Amino acid sequence: MEKLSSAAVVPQLLRNIIVAVVVFADESLLQISGNSKLLEKLRVFLVTCFLFFLRSLPSVVSFANPNSSVVSFANPYSSKTKKKNKILVINHCEESGIGRAIWQLLSAMNEIPVSSRKYQVVRSLAERLINDNQGENSVALLDLNRRVLNASFRTTLSRLETAVERYPNRRDIDEPVRRGLNRVVRAAVRAVGDGFIGWGGEETADQTAETSEKLAAELLWLAEKMAVYGFVDEAVEKWASASNLAWLALSCEPRLQCSLIQISALLFKEAKDIKKGSEEEEGEEAKLREIKKKMLISWIPLLCRASNGADKPVLRSAERAYLEKVLEKMISELKEEEQERVLSLWLHHYTHCASSDWPDLNGSYVRWCHSSRQLLLLG
Repeated sequence: MEKLSSAAVVPQLLRNIIVAVVVFADESLLQISGNSKLLEKLRVFLVTCFLFFLRSLPSVVSFANPNSSVVSFANPYSSKTKKKNKILVINHCEESGIGRAIWQLLSAMNEIPVSSRKYQVVRSLAERLINDNQGENSVALLDLNRRVLNASFRTTLSRLETAVERYPNRRDIDEPVRRGLNRVVRAAVRAVGDGFIGWGGEETADQTAETSEKLAAELLWLAEKMAVYGFVDEAVEKWASASNLAWLALSCEPRLQCSLIQISALLFKEAKDIKKGSEEEEGEEAKLREIKKKMLISWIPLLCRASNGADKPVLRSAERAYLEKVLEKMISELKEEEQERVLSLWLHHYTHCASSDWPDLNGSYVRWCHSSRQLLLLG
């Protein structure tokens, strides 16, 4: 039995090495190819050869180990994986069975492709359990919803940022050629099975873009739920701190930018209505002002540069006008030097984006200039 196990390791190790080398070579070739048709054709040829070679490997592995029909790149039942999953569940949902159930459904929703018929089943079930908890009017269940949705928002936001970081901005490359090549790569991935990505292989650019758009849509759904149920404060704080994602979003595809603007618009409106702390809690007002400042600094550039959307404006005219008022109110609550920083940032992006004239914060800018003039005269 020991000899049989050792014999099975060699083909699997060979397979893993070849996959890693080819994926690295493919990414390198894609980066240097640019608009060269010759190099693009060479990449197609190499990926096609890779596809046929991988299709021949499973039979070799099966011969070496007849007790194993599938090569597993990751064991979901290993003690390490179990321990990690257990820690996640305990940290986010404690020992509650209903909490673990909702957390598992929300986690599965992140993982399942939106094209799968099971995606809507999982999402509908999660929504039903959350709504049922809310309908019970129980303090314990309301708090459970708050904890689970906050945890899911944090996790989805982190996954979205990771996906956006992995997605290279290749708008200069001929789009039809790139999409055709990525279809070939996806065919190779399907030939090896789902374990290829799980083992650690790289997703194609199109897959990563689709994943990013899916995660952004789920993040918007979570934010809407949290807003309806009255505990959106943590979502606002996390979104305000997502400065890296906001910077990466400036070079994202328009469809993803649309989703990010929709999330920003919703959370800006919610941030405006967050109540300040009592007079005894002096730090609460300063904390809330800091959150609003960070949110404005992080997301105003995207509002200026991506508000036109892909095919049509992201927001309706009435929504744009209302959001402008929200932004003006939030800016007016900042200190003088904080207003200057926000408005200088707005002016830079507003004037450097010829395709958009929104948000129009001229009123806030003029009021700040007048206030600054008065301070100078009084001084």
